[in-house]
Amino acid sequence: MRIERPRGTRDFLPDEMEKRRAIEKVMRRIAESYGYREVLTPTFEHLELFTIKSGEGIVEEIYAFKDKSGRDLALRPELTAPVMRMYVNECMGMPKPLRFYYFANCFRYERPQKGRYREFWQFGVELIGSDSYLADVEVISLAYEIMSALNIKFDLHVGHVGLLRHVLRDLDEKVAGKIMRLIDKKDLDTLDSYINEIGREDLKEVVYPLIELVGDTDIIEEAREIIPDFDFTHIEKVAKTLDDLGVEFKIDLGIARGLDYYTGIVFEAYAEGLGAQNQICGGGSYRLAHLFGGDDVPATGFALGFDRIAEICEVDVEKPTKVVIVSFRGLEKEALKIANAIRSKAVTITDVMERSVKKQLSFANDISADYAVIVGEKELKEGKIAVKNLRTQEQSVMTLDEFLNKL
Repeated sequence: MRIERPRGTRDFLPDEMEKRRAIEKVMRRIAESYGYREVLTPTFEHLELFTIKSGEGIVEEIYAFKDKSGRDLALRPELTAPVMRMYVNECMGMPKPLRFYYFANCFRYERPQKGRYREFWQFGVELIGSDSYLADVEVISLAYEIMSALNIKFDLHVGHVGLLRHVLRDLDEKVAGKIMRLIDKKDLDTLDSYINEIGREDLKEVVYPLIELVGDTDIIEEAREIIPDFDFTHIEKVAKTLDDLGVEFKIDLGIARGLDYYTGIVFEAYAEGLGAQNQICGGGSYRLAHLFGGDDVPATGFALGFDRIAEICEVDVEKPTKVVIVSFRGLEKEALKIANAIRSKAVTITDVMERSVKKQLSFANDISADYAVIVGEKELKEGKIAVKNLRTQEQSVMTLDEFLNKL
C-alpha cells in the first residue's frame, strides 16, 4: 500500500534542502550581526497561549488536540506568542533589551493553495524591552537587509496601527477587532456592509481616506489633517531615520495586521513573482507578555515567510568538492582509511555495494563527483593513489598528501 504525505505538507529533496539551508544561512548571519541570538520553543503549546488574545475562534484555524491526559494543546501556528511565553517563564530578569531570533516550522489548518501550506517555516526576530522609535528602526532595517541580501524584488510598506485603533477607540473591542481584520484582508465590501450593520456610517469619512493613504513621507501631513488629535511624532521619527539609512519604503496607513496584539508601528513586505499570496514579511511593535502573567513589556518583531522566499529567491548554493573512492576487491579497508583522511578537505563517498571498479566509476559520474580516487595494489605498494579528474578525464598518480594539497 502506497501512503501519500498529508495534505498541505511537502517533501524536500537534497537540491531543495541545499537551497533552503543557503537562504537560512544568510538570514542567520545577518540577524547575528545585529546581536540577535537564536532561541527555540516547543512544537506544541497549551492551547490557551493562542486563544487568550485571539479568542476561541482561532481553534478552527489551527491544529488543536487533547493529549492522553485530556490537556488542550496546539501545534504552534506562529512563534511570537511562544517566544513571549518563554520570555515570561525564563527571561524577565535578563538585561534589556533582549534580541532573539528563531527559525522553525509552524502549522495552520487551512485550505492549501499556492504559497500557503499547513506546515510552513518562519524566520523571525523579537526585540524585547524598548518602545523607542530606534527599536522599530532596527527591526525594520534588519528585515530590509535580509530581503535585500537575498536579491528579492520587494516593496516595503510601513504604517502605524495606532491610527486605526485611535479612530475605533469608542467601539466595543470585538467590533473594532473585526473592522481591523477586514481592513487587514482588504475586504472592503464586507467592511462597508459591517459598518452599515453597526450603524456607524460616520466612520467611513475617516477610515476610508486613511487606509487609502500610501506613498512617501509627505502623506503623514495628509493623515494629520484627517486625524488632527493623533500624535504622529513616533512614525515621523521612524520614517525620517529609515530615509536617512537608505531604506526604501512607502508609508501605508492601511496596514492593520491580522493579530490583535500590535500597538504601534507595523510593516509588511510584498514580493514580485508570487501572485496573490505575495506577502513575505510582516511585523511591528506590540505588547503581549502581560497576557501571559509577565510585565507589560514593549516589543518589536517580524516574521519572514521562509517558504515563499525560497520559491522566488535565487541564491548561490556552495557545492563542496566531491570525491568518490573506487577500490578493487580486497582493498576496502585501505580505501576506508584513505577516505577518512580526505574527508577533512572534501565530501568523500565510498562504495557500500561491493560493485566492480567499472560500476563504481560509473556511479561517480552519475552523482557528478569531481574526482575519483582509485585504490589499487600497485599504487598502494608505492604509497600512492590514482586520481581521476572527472571534469577533464585526466588521470595521474600521486601521494595522498599531494592530493590533499590539491583540494
